[in-house]
Formats: sequence, C-alpha cells, structure tokens
Amino acid sequence: DLAEFKGLAACGGFSYGDVLGAGEGWAKSILFNARARDVFQQFFNRQDSFALGVCNGCQMMSNLHSLIPGAEHWPHFVRNRSEQFEARVAMVEIPESPSILLSGMAGSRLPVAVAHGEGRAEFAKAEQLQAMASSGNVALRYVNNAGELTEQYPANPNGSPQGITGVSSNDGRVTIMMPHPERVFRSVTNSWAPADQGEDSGWMRMFRNARVWVD
Repeated sequence: DLAEFKGLAACGGFSYGDVLGAGEGWAKSILFNARARDVFQQFFNRQDSFALGVCNGCQMMSNLHSLIPGAEHWPHFVRNRSEQFEARVAMVEIPESPSILLSGMAGSRLPVAVAHGEGRAEFAKAEQLQAMASSGNVALRYVNNAGELTEQYPANPNGSPQGITGVSSNDGRVTIMMPHPERVFRSVTNSWAPADQGEDSGWMRMFRNARVWVD
C-alpha cells in the first residue's frame, strides 16, 4: 500500500540480474498483479505524490507509462549500441522541463555516473521521438566536451537518439533517468571538482528540490 507515501524512488542495482530487460520484468510484476497495479496507479494519479526512477528504475517506470499521467511519449530503454555494459562518467545537460526534481537546474551541465547495459532510449516510431523532443519533457541529454548534445560514443554511452537520457511527466511529478545522480551528490565522489565547491555537488539540488516540494 503506497497511500501513506509522498515519494517513490525506484533505484538501480541490477534487478533481475540486468538481463532479459531487467526493469521490464520488474514492471510486469506490477502490471500483471491486479492489486499491485491498482496501488501504483492510485499513487501516480495522486496530485501530492512524486516519483524518481534511476537506471533499472528508469527502465521499470518507462514500462509503467500506461499508469502514469502525461507519460504517453516516453521511450523504452533497451540494450546499448556498444553491446556491452558501460560504467563511466558522462556529461549531461539539464534542459528546461516540468520536472519538480530538476527545478532551477535548467542550463546546468554536470558530470554524472552511468552504469548500465540497457540504457538506450528506444522510440517505436519517428513520430514518437519527435513528440517527445517537442513536448518540453526531456529532462536530461548527453553532451560532448563542447557542450553539444551527442549521439556519439563514448560521450553518449548507449546511443540514445538526440542524447535523451531522462524524461519527465507532463506535470513534472514523475522523473526517470538512466544516469546515477545519487552516486555523485557529494563533491568527493566526482572524478574532479573545483577546490572551492564545498561538500555538495550540483546534484544535491535534486534531492533538496524533493524536500521543498513535499513541504
């Protein structure tokens, strides 16, 4: 029962061994269970709830899009173009989006950890990609060292079109992303940080945004 919870975070961690569509199997354990499906649908439809999906959790929530208002253009996340597991630091840009978690962060370019074998955003049709791109709900994009969105490996570790690696629901209450901001919210966990940055990296803002929104 999720009735007493304001927020839900579905994290990474190689659910189902990160094989056979890992997060997809996770989603089906909800979709094919009548009680679980109802509980999650009620949660997502509440106006006072929010959710974050990261890595396997991103993959899982993308497969729950039919239960999430305003998620009709979301992609699936499938095997990397490289055909291998990618664990590295990537650079992402945060475009303007309704995401409550990324509020006030638009225009930022931040390093972030990635660790996935199935992180490529896949759109069923070109029209779906266009609808997603023009919706204003793209929440994260991979960029290269010139700050330009990229589909080129390794700056884009999985080959996602237009660098798309995070999306938001229409009202911003649900955000999913393939990278791992929870691994680099402290400056010392980044490969490099300015000496005067202090304890928190830029990603800490995301978690503080959640706290502010709940208040």
